[in-house]
Amino acid sequence: MKAITACRIFLLSVLLSVASLAQSPADTMEINTPIAPEPPMLGPHFARGERSDAVKARHHHDHGANVAPDTTVTSPDVIWHNGPVLPASTTTTIFWGKKWAKSSFVADKISGLDSWYEGFAGSTYAATADEYTGTGTQQVGTQSTYQGHVIDTSSAPKSAPATSTIQKEVCKILEKHPKLLVENGYYAVYVDTPRGNATYCAWHSWGSCNNTLIEFGFFFDLDGDSGCDPADTSGLHSEGLSALANVTGHELTESRTDPRGTAWFDDEGEEISDKCAWTFGTPLLEFTTNATFWKIQGNWSNAHYNAGTGYENLSGEFGCIDGGDYQ
Repeated sequence: MKAITACRIFLLSVLLSVASLAQSPADTMEINTPIAPEPPMLGPHFARGERSDAVKARHHHDHGANVAPDTTVTSPDVIWHNGPVLPASTTTTIFWGKKWAKSSFVADKISGLDSWYEGFAGSTYAATADEYTGTGTQQVGTQSTYQGHVIDTSSAPKSAPATSTIQKEVCKILEKHPKLLVENGYYAVYVDTPRGNATYCAWHSWGSCNNTLIEFGFFFDLDGDSGCDPADTSGLHSEGLSALANVTGHELTESRTDPRGTAWFDDEGEEISDKCAWTFGTPLLEFTTNATFWKIQGNWSNAHYNAGTGYENLSGEFGCIDGGDYQ
């Protein structure tokens, strides 16, 4: 679960202060030096059954071991915390690890995720976030550009990595492919490392490369991982691809609506995809741009909750929409 609002704002102020020290274009990030401070882990997509334990742990941490948690009932709506959103997204995928050189491991995952990102632009699924606004005249929109993928067959971490490890990997790739570096670009890193004992399937964060602000996401290898399997029975994709496609939707949506950890989340710190995790309104969603079909969780809509529409999340709250049967 992400940190409380005060921690988010503190992290933002520290990172902006560090960025302000760079006065010359010659000041660039050295990928072999530590990234400080550690980027925050935002919106982790918890594996099935892990969310309730994480919520309990967060309340215990926030209130202290000797202080009873606040049991005041509040609205489940997400709240804007005065930070920016992404009106449009530009995405690049990075496949990191030695197994990405093996066709038996790759199977349909790279080509399938290419299709997913290509079809996302202008989709009804992308439009599930378009009610959310940010600073000034910002509004989340469905415009999205996919820059393709990069394969890095160097060794990926053998267990759950630090967020700075993933940022350094992104910066390393962007140093080799500078044309892919764009302000507020989203870089999704898919490793060949199984989840193991980690409680989450994926997460997103933000930072900078060469003094350029970026967003980035992290995704475990989810082949055969029942805790991160959306149970897509369509037969259109391998189990591993189906699992990655579902968590991909979760993290990209949250990167658009809460890219700096200062925009849209509720009183418990949950972002709009967290609130609808492991619930599905439509059996298969169609990306009409390229006529592909995916089983993807919905996202929380304040408007639908307040109107008494949408479908039910795991907490029994109606307000989830997916762009298909529930729009």
